Amino acid sequence: MEVKTSLLDNMIGVGDMVLLEPLSEESFLENLRKRFDHSEIYTYIGSVVISMNPYRSLPIYTPDKVEEYRNRNFYELSPHIYALADEAYRSLRDQDKDQCILITGESGAGKTEASKLVMSYVAAVCGKGQEVNKVKEQLLQSNPVLEAFGNAKTVRNDNSSRFGKYMDIEFDFKGDPLGGVISNYLLEKSRVVKQPRGERNFHVFYQLLSGASDDTLKKLKLERDFSKYNYLSLDSAAVNGLDDAANFRTVRNAMQIVGFMEDEVQSVLELVAAVLKLGNIEFKPESRCNGNDESRVKDKNDLKEMCELLGIEQSVLERAFSYRTVEARLEKVSTTLNVSQAYYARDALAKNLYSRLFSWLVTRINESIKAQGKTRHKVMGVLDIYGFEIFEDNSFEQFIINYCNEKLQQIFIELTLREEQEEYVREGIEWHNIEYFNNAVICDLIENNQNGILAMLDEECLRPGTVTDETFLDKLNTICADHQHFESRLSKNSKFLTDHSLPHNCFRIQHYAGKVLYRAEGFVDKNNDLLYRDLSQAMYKATHSLIKQLFPEGNPAKVNLKRPPTAGFQFKASVGTLMRNLQTKNPNYIRCIKPNDKKASHIFTESLVCHQLRYLGLMENVRVRRAGYAFRQAYEPCLERYKMLCKKTWPHWRGPAREGVEVLMTDLQVSGEEFSYGRSKIFIRNPRTLFFLEERRRQCLQDLATLIQKIYRGWKCRSHFLLLKKSQIVVAAWYRRYAQQKKYQKIKSATTVVQSYTRGWQARKLLRELKYQKRCEEAATTIAAYWHGTQARRELRRLKEEARRKHAVAVIWAYWQGLKVRREYRKFFRANAGRKIYDFTIQRIMQKYFLGLKSSLPSMSPIDKNWPSRPYLFLDGVHKELRRIFHLWRCKKYRGSFTAERKAVYEEKLEASEIFKDKKALYPSSVSQPFKGDYLEISKNPKYQKLNSAVEEKVLLADVVNKINRANGKGTARIFLLTKNSVVLADQKTGQVKASVPLPDLTSVSVSTQSDGFFALKLKEGSASAVKGDFLLSSEHLIEIITKLHHIGSTAADRERLNVDISDEFLVQFKQDKVCVKFIQGVPKNGNNVSCKRKNNRLLEVSVPATA
Repeated sequence: MEVKTSLLDNMIGVGDMVLLEPLSEESFLENLRKRFDHSEIYTYIGSVVISMNPYRSLPIYTPDKVEEYRNRNFYELSPHIYALADEAYRSLRDQDKDQCILITGESGAGKTEASKLVMSYVAAVCGKGQEVNKVKEQLLQSNPVLEAFGNAKTVRNDNSSRFGKYMDIEFDFKGDPLGGVISNYLLEKSRVVKQPRGERNFHVFYQLLSGASDDTLKKLKLERDFSKYNYLSLDSAAVNGLDDAANFRTVRNAMQIVGFMEDEVQSVLELVAAVLKLGNIEFKPESRCNGNDESRVKDKNDLKEMCELLGIEQSVLERAFSYRTVEARLEKVSTTLNVSQAYYARDALAKNLYSRLFSWLVTRINESIKAQGKTRHKVMGVLDIYGFEIFEDNSFEQFIINYCNEKLQQIFIELTLREEQEEYVREGIEWHNIEYFNNAVICDLIENNQNGILAMLDEECLRPGTVTDETFLDKLNTICADHQHFESRLSKNSKFLTDHSLPHNCFRIQHYAGKVLYRAEGFVDKNNDLLYRDLSQAMYKATHSLIKQLFPEGNPAKVNLKRPPTAGFQFKASVGTLMRNLQTKNPNYIRCIKPNDKKASHIFTESLVCHQLRYLGLMENVRVRRAGYAFRQAYEPCLERYKMLCKKTWPHWRGPAREGVEVLMTDLQVSGEEFSYGRSKIFIRNPRTLFFLEERRRQCLQDLATLIQKIYRGWKCRSHFLLLKKSQIVVAAWYRRYAQQKKYQKIKSATTVVQSYTRGWQARKLLRELKYQKRCEEAATTIAAYWHGTQARRELRRLKEEARRKHAVAVIWAYWQGLKVRREYRKFFRANAGRKIYDFTIQRIMQKYFLGLKSSLPSMSPIDKNWPSRPYLFLDGVHKELRRIFHLWRCKKYRGSFTAERKAVYEEKLEASEIFKDKKALYPSSVSQPFKGDYLEISKNPKYQKLNSAVEEKVLLADVVNKINRANGKGTARIFLLTKNSVVLADQKTGQVKASVPLPDLTSVSVSTQSDGFFALKLKEGSASAVKGDFLLSSEHLIEIITKLHHIGSTAADRERLNVDISDEFLVQFKQDKVCVKFIQGVPKNGNNVSCKRKNNRLLEVSVPATA
């Protein structure tokens, strides 16, 4: 049986603050400190989880921990964020209740990490499968993308979220994730243009400059040096523990997993680069004739590069920075902007561009991760938003953030009380109203539609005339002076007139978390969030794929003269939508606390933690939970835990669990005022009663442990004795068996030896008899063999003697006949002996020479110049003639093996030799290059299908050439096609035919003697093709082009042969003018390549590298 632990087992301090006794701020802090010192960073307040940031890695998030908390009761194990995530997930899956997890706390308290842990736990415990895993991976990988664009390094946190995020994760009926929807709130876009000291801009700027490749940065027109950009703070550019380059690769990979296309990623990076470039644009004043100052861009290089990135005309954007157009019905008024207004316009454009890009990213991610289908799904929301902020200098951003936290505190108290009341009613226990501080009065002070601070701020922004922060503050002092939570030095309330802690340009609001002093400066501008219409329209004119989507109001066809809603109005509406969404779901709370400001582990700053306890309202939360009953537990686990305290319930209770608990409490004589019985739970009013039960249980467990030890030790000794006894019997039996086996083996071995000796004696006796019989038979055979041999040798000697006598007679007769012949012919031989010997010798030498030549003939290759050396001087003439004949025969054989195509190629090569050999320096390098003809594979390449169909004849040569422009000497790529009847020039990109010249209109071709590829096609005067003049072209295959042109002219019967003029100076007819093209040897500017430069209207000079 599985042994289950409890929240109350092995507690360090108190795991649930509801059980803290006595309850005070000091005991609350001391309990948190004790648990924090022992690495217990999670503590409960009922169902609320308090999370302390440890600033180090703890081994409490392993897969084993996930399995430990999976499908377990909330209070069954020690406090952990996994317990809350599991409770929320099981309620959603099993009870079909939509859930929301609200994570709050100040910057650096660990809210973002807490949201990641919740999402990772849900991803780990839900179903598996290829599609489910893909959805989970996309949901998890959306975090790195949003963190890169929405997080930044602050003095309190190296990875601070500068926006609020609410994610709805949708599940099917099985509890498997189907997708999600992300909502973002109030991105701190002012950080784009200015950062406080010791802080950084958003991560993505530093990641792009650190992690992008050199090629990517070159395309984006950026440099790696942070100091080159005015929008990036330099004092905190590098952060310990943050690898911007590795994070950039992570973000690129995450964007790919989420579903961003490569062109979308490139567009996003171009907009980020444009924001950096925008910050480098600076202005200077320029006086006008009417005495007003007008702003002008100082250095237009950054403006030019930004316009190239976004596809905007430079003049349009430059004018938008210098002028502002105000439209009122049918009238337009254009005013100039001074330098300060131009800088305001620049920063406003940068902030709007980045914030709209961030909103587009959220929308694009939602498109990828949204659930398919229109049926209703189960939903779990995760809210990660700013905590309450109290700085030395608090402005509009802190005011909006604290307003949101007031609303969250309001809904937290309401939902907590509602949950308590519903449980009491469900269990049939009387409900008593609980007194608590209701912050609705503070929310009304801020959001009231008539006299609220936001309403008055909007009224000031929309009011005609001069509007300043001072007029806004005066209005607040007039309307809110009597409000008990509003304080101002200039209000009618006399008690603040001498309050020197309250400056004249500030006002103070008493929030639920404490008093916050707000500086009125900047409220109006930040609430207006104004972007000049000229800039919106300039952005809309961009050709960039994203810009038009980001600035739809710039469309001239849809001009809206209404003022856009203010930032405060938009945020108020968003918060209202969020609150309505949260009220439809079952809430789960995680309160994050930062233990110190040094971002260091093992440091607990009591004053800082106490401050957070107050503004998070944790003491208020504990009091609400303890106002009724401090502890409640179902009857079954309560009876299971404490049944050993009563003899009637120990060890097993056979009846209903409630009756067992009643018997148990009666036996323990617990006062009836300390507890109440619900329908399924027992409610304990005071923590002292629970601790009394725990102490009695601890003592009883010690007694039970002693009893269990005694029984176990007796059982162990008895078991050991019985095992020894059984072992002795087994050992004795095995020994007896072993002794009998040894005795049997000895008898068996002796019997086997006696048998072997007997069988051996019998076998040897039989062998001796067989051997004697065999020797007798072999002796007779041997005697007969010797006798037959003697007879045969005698007969052989006789036959040999007779043969020798006959041979001797024949030899003597032959010698006698020879002697007679020699005597008869000796007189004739002496007269012709010399000539015959000479002829015989010559004949033998020639025979030997031809046989040797046959065996040492060279290969059949016509270019093989090897030939055997002559053996005698008198054979020299024959030797040379044979070599010539062999070479001619070999060449004939080689030519006979040619195909028709190969023969044509060699004919063209021969023709090229006749034209260019010793005349053109480029010719030797072309000899080894085969004439391919169709270098573009025009008939196979689908890119040139349209061009191939336009040319009806067979294409003999297709290549890319450069058409030289007489105006500047630069080349334009053209496709050169040669057929039997015409030359065609076409555009390389579109394939459109630019010129078609019939070959009869071509009179000559001019080339230089250098190693360049320039050639001029000279046309017949008065022909239709000569209207625009001759063509000056450049090609890498010049030799082949001119050879084919010459070959076609020479083979055509109806045309004259094409003249090839080889000279370093020749004239080219361009329309009505003749231009001299002159070739010189020199060093071109671009290295070893040939360069063409216009000298005057009548001269083009071509620089050719000197050949070695």
